[in-house]
Amino acid sequence: MKNKLLSKKYLVNSVMQVGLIGFTMLGFLLTSLKLPEYGLFANLVSEIFWLYSSYKAWKKADQIGIFINTIIITIILIVGIINYWLV
Repeated sequence: MKNKLLSKKYLVNSVMQVGLIGFTMLGFLLTSLKLPEYGLFANLVSEIFWLYSSYKAWKKADQIGIFINTIIITIILIVGIINYWLV
């Protein structure tokens, strides 16, 4: 039973890390290809993974700075998406 829980936890953490790297790099790539509106969207998706990881870092290692930084970056990305897509 305990081994099954450990493997599920490992799977969730692995998916989070792959999503974090993949969507962040995709966002940077799209922005560098002069597609900032799509780059912002990809980076906003990556913020889901960043928020999860930074929250875990805050709770496990008392690293609140990275969590606050992630929240601020998420707000900036939302403003950027509003600027490109809705205004």
